[in-house]
Amino acid sequence: MRKEPFSVGSYVHVLKRGTRGMPIVRDEADRWRFLKLLRYLNDENVPRNWERDVSPEDIRFGYRRPGHWPEAKPYVSILAFCLMDNHFHLLLRENTENGIARYMQRLCTSMALYYNTKYEENGTLFQGAYKARTVEDDEYLQHLSTYIQVKNPFELYDGGIQRARKEFAAAWEWALQYPFASLRDYSGNRRGSIVDHAAIQEIMPTMRDLHARAQSFLSGELDDDEEFIRIAIDI
Repeated sequence: MRKEPFSVGSYVHVLKRGTRGMPIVRDEADRWRFLKLLRYLNDENVPRNWERDVSPEDIRFGYRRPGHWPEAKPYVSILAFCLMDNHFHLLLRENTENGIARYMQRLCTSMALYYNTKYEENGTLFQGAYKARTVEDDEYLQHLSTYIQVKNPFELYDGGIQRARKEFAAAWEWALQYPFASLRDYSGNRRGSIVDHAAIQEIMPTMRDLHARAQSFLSGELDDDEEFIRIAIDI
């Protein structure tokens, strides 16, 4: 992990890759569990055996928190996320001292233990420590939001980025329905409790802004290397 001085209130882009580029999820059950972990492990007061308490009804109602748990104390605010087959991106705001480090430790440990148990593996799931970079200005924050929530899902569109360039309207609608990224929450298609909607309204671009930035990127008005690819690899 790149050592940077995170403090309460810092905005941080986090990237975690599978070891040797291998998948970190293999099926839909793994992907849906990732969303559940994002939600419920972001809480200093979550009970040790939390999964026993979370009912299918809680999941159906936007990852509702069981009412008998102690008062929630989130480590971070989740502003954007996207799960890919062999890595994931998070855009976080640190809420408690060392909150990002503690949250990432819980999240990745749980994913690795589950993966190794389910698939009878005993190796390392992730490629070293997570990478992270502090977001220094609003413009970079806007680029990150578009990169994480739009560009990454577009890579999964049938035909990838190149086809998405030619079929932007269809690709955009597809991305709005992709359940494992936060664009669905931004659009109002899902009103869950994974992302911090109050924080998003304060600092993040509107859906119109995201749509315009995505169009500019795919049309070539924004330089891929300078504005987007750099975001993924330069941390």
